[in-house]
Amino acid sequence: MRAVGVTTTGGPEVLRVIDREVRAAGPDEVRIAVRAAAVNPTDILLRERGVDGVEPPWVPGMDAAGVVESVGANVCRLAVGDSVMAALSPRRPEGGAQAELVVVPATSVVPLPDGASFAEAATLPMNGLTALLGLELLGLGAGSTIAVSGGAGLLASYAIPLATLRGLRVVADASRQDEALVTGFGADLVLPRGDGFPAAVREAVPGGVDGFFDTALLGRSAFPAICDGGAMAVVRGWDGSEPDRRIEIHEVWVATVFERTDWLLELRELATQGRLALRVAHVYPPERAAEAQRLMEAGGLRGRAIIAF
Repeated sequence: MRAVGVTTTGGPEVLRVIDREVRAAGPDEVRIAVRAAAVNPTDILLRERGVDGVEPPWVPGMDAAGVVESVGANVCRLAVGDSVMAALSPRRPEGGAQAELVVVPATSVVPLPDGASFAEAATLPMNGLTALLGLELLGLGAGSTIAVSGGAGLLASYAIPLATLRGLRVVADASRQDEALVTGFGADLVLPRGDGFPAAVREAVPGGVDGFFDTALLGRSAFPAICDGGAMAVVRGWDGSEPDRRIEIHEVWVATVFERTDWLLELRELATQGRLALRVAHVYPPERAAEAQRLMEAGGLRGRAIIAF
């Protein structure tokens, strides 16, 4: 099979199309002929840092959409020929989603949302699971207020409607040109993005919000927005420093929930209903994976770049 390979750590120029063998699906696994795989910021981290304990080339990608090519023993919910989407880790020895064939646990695979293309569906699994996990870790009850940074980004575009469906009041940030977009995701209040966002949140919500979903990596600078004893969900880890004012930090590690079939089915249903917007920015062949990563690194992307096989 062909796959996007990170041949060594470095810049986008280290990406190549490689040939790899693919094992058969084992018990409780499916093998998927990938039609589309999303490009995420985690792919850039993999390219820059590699995978400890695994020899290159490394295959990036955490989201795949395609057709079930074969199934292992004990798999009854899925069948050959089904159009599906899946979440998987690129840190495993056999690599991630940007490959013509991938083998994944059946629990990480669900049918495509009705009416969604392969490219659209490939934007959903990992970021959708991240949004659900962050909200679960924050543990906010209906009627609570949550702030979401990076409001126009893909992760926030899932976190905002999922929060509103759970009865939360959502405050998000956006540039002037993205205000209508973020309001459309379901945000109750949209404030200007930038360094002044946390202070603006505090002014709009006296006492501070109950929780903060930090998709824009604001870190400690987000603390002024949060009430004493509140909580913040962070992606890509925390530096271990002690937070202020009894604020609780929740690190969101999405790989821990890749096999939450119930969550994947919830995401599928909400996308089918049109409650989650599946946004594709650009589609590239694997030979142009470097260009796709450069686009991601440039920032300001609305949706995801997709590698199509």
